[in-house]
Amino acid sequence: MDEAETKADLLHHLRDAREALLWKLDGLGEYDVRRPMTPTGTNLLGLVKHAAGVEAGYFGAAFGRPLPDLPDPWAVVEDDPNADMWATADETREHVIGLYRRAGAHADATVAALPLATVGRVGWWPPERNTATLHRLLVRVIADTQRHAGHADILRELLDGSAGTRPGGGDLPAGDRAWWAAHRARVERAAREAGGR
Repeated sequence: MDEAETKADLLHHLRDAREALLWKLDGLGEYDVRRPMTPTGTNLLGLVKHAAGVEAGYFGAAFGRPLPDLPDPWAVVEDDPNADMWATADETREHVIGLYRRAGAHADATVAALPLATVGRVGWWPPERNTATLHRLLVRVIADTQRHAGHADILRELLDGSAGTRPGGGDLPAGDRAWWAAHRARVERAAREAGGR
């Protein structure tokens, strides 16, 4: 596989992960996209906001190509080290999604402009190991985005039962609510049986 094919392959996987993350917001109200669903406050819109900062940082700042008007995702805002993981009431869904799309387009432009062997400097990593190639950072961001898309999948399923990497859950077995309830009951029985040993 030549460099152009490798880039195309990596970007395909990154774009799929981006879309999987974004569709989790579709059809939900403002409260539900912001609602903290875990003890650590994980929420759908916050995952998108975080992903925007990740892409802007790794494909912008790390290669001397900062994305204008994008906050540093690792900056402590108002004494909140988790400021990149949630949206304030004043940050609209459209703003956060737009930020993510801008960061993605900027990342895609960086990948198009630079060879995969280009070395960037990741300012928030420890100085003794803060350099990485574009190829390495692409793989890292794909893994990070897929991880967060998985988080979003679980959050969305908890909110309204929607699951899968695409609308309609095409990557899941076909089943109605009764089928899924029976499946869950089977899993619960197995867990109780194993836990009772």
